[in-house]
Amino acid sequence: MIIAEKARPAPDWQVSRWFNSSKALQVGDFAGKVIVLEAFQMLCPGCIYYGLPMAQKITSHFKPEDVAVIGLHTVFEHHHAMGPEALEVFLKEYRITFPVGVDEKGDDAMPRTMEAYHMQGTPSTILIDAQGRYRTRYFGTVEDMRIAADITKLIAERDANLAMNEEETFTSDAADLIGATNDQCTDEGCKLP
Repeated sequence: MIIAEKARPAPDWQVSRWFNSSKALQVGDFAGKVIVLEAFQMLCPGCIYYGLPMAQKITSHFKPEDVAVIGLHTVFEHHHAMGPEALEVFLKEYRITFPVGVDEKGDDAMPRTMEAYHMQGTPSTILIDAQGRYRTRYFGTVEDMRIAADITKLIAERDANLAMNEEETFTSDAADLIGATNDQCTDEGCKLP
């Protein structure tokens, strides 16, 4: 199921521990990149058979300067069986290479980041655009072609915005240059500034 979100700033990740990262991470650390946030539980069959392999494929099919894949271990059941020590072994066994954060426990059974993103369960995949805005949420399995197309669309959107900014800068620079050289011009010619 795909749920389109109104573009709004993506909430901060409320993570108690990170794996595959030497530092704590936040959305702002990935400015200019599309972020794929893959929420999972290690005892969730859909996560093991589909969500995590899809996230790993995304890391190998998209350039790291374009897309960042972040895992979020968001446990809302069987807490005793899915602690950080078990997760560490799981990540090594399944060769998960992207950074994975452990979602903080909330006041009730719902983990904090999961609640902030209004997730319905696991696996959940969130797309955050290059400007740090929460754009799309998928619950359950998503066809590879669909997610690849949506990621590609967000990269193209980012590139179009960059091109517009460069064009504005070029136009502004050209206007400054023209203004500067006009002072040096007479009917006989133009002198170098």
